[in-house]
Amino acid sequence: MNEVAENLAEVKERMAIAAQSSGRGVDEVSLVAVSKTWPAEHVQQAVDAGQRVFGENKLQEGQDKIPAMSDELEWHFIGGLQRNKVRKVFGLFHWVHSIDSLKLARYANGVATDMGIRPKVLLQVNIGRELSKGGFEVDELEDSFAEILQLEHLDLRGLMCIPPAVENPDDARIYFKEMVALRVRLQEQYGMNLPELSMGMSGDFEVAIQEGATMVRVGSSIFGARNYSR
Repeated sequence: MNEVAENLAEVKERMAIAAQSSGRGVDEVSLVAVSKTWPAEHVQQAVDAGQRVFGENKLQEGQDKIPAMSDELEWHFIGGLQRNKVRKVFGLFHWVHSIDSLKLARYANGVATDMGIRPKVLLQVNIGRELSKGGFEVDELEDSFAEILQLEHLDLRGLMCIPPAVENPDDARIYFKEMVALRVRLQEQYGMNLPELSMGMSGDFEVAIQEGATMVRVGSSIFGARNYSR
């Protein structure tokens, strides 16, 4: 077994333990293996070990890898989404986690309408209210949500967040709890379902699962430290 396969097995075991510790089934949480900066050969090692869902944060990397890989894989775009790249991202990826403003949502809906598609999207929430990060402020999202629901060519599936960096993973728990509470408020107010919560990365995915994440985005714990020399 190669290192990627070993790491993947360990991550899945940790996910299962975290789910069970909070009374959840392991099948309630999906693993998005974040392969950014790593070439297709490394992705293939994870595929050979059974992984089928992958995430990229740059369009160029997706353009390099996705056509070279099996059509059976599911690809998630998790990086900041620029307006001039929306069309190409929608053409490559099955999910987009980073609709981070009402303006971008409107634009993306227009592109999807023009393309005749209805991509699965998540709304990115700036849950830590950090100036350095994109995403809807909580109040802003609640104010904009009614209009977002009218964007018929976006298949709105849920919310995503990147909490502030913390040394102790447990310190991220408050942000994950706030995301869960936000989802509950939106669902109750609008009488609809937001099935997905994309939250938790290599440093804190176990805490995120305990608090209700349905997707975790794990990269370095599977593939190793980022390979920025490429």
